[in-house]
Amino acid sequence: MRYIVIFITCPGAKESRLIADKLLKAKLVACVNTIPKITSRYWWKGKIEKADECLLIAKTEKRLFKAVEKKVKSIHSYTVPEIIAVPVEAGNPDYLKWISESIK
Repeated sequence: MRYIVIFITCPGAKESRLIADKLLKAKLVACVNTIPKITSRYWWKGKIEKADECLLIAKTEKRLFKAVEKKVKSIHSYTVPEIIAVPVEAGNPDYLKWISESIK
């Protein structure tokens, strides 16, 4: 599985734009979609918390995951940011080729 989709949650629009722009400019990802308003519920320090967040969905190749993770951690305001990848099992061959060409 050469291609992955990475999910990254952010506390707001400003930080999500910054992260997306830095990843794109570094050619670590080909595309970042932003879902501007999600509500997250999660465990944090022994309690259930709730937060309004933005969700970034980034498309790239698996070989770049560690570099994406490092870049996001250097920018992100969270102590433990969500940076998770899922494999792309299948996709439009032209789109997948575009991903590879965009991150060269």
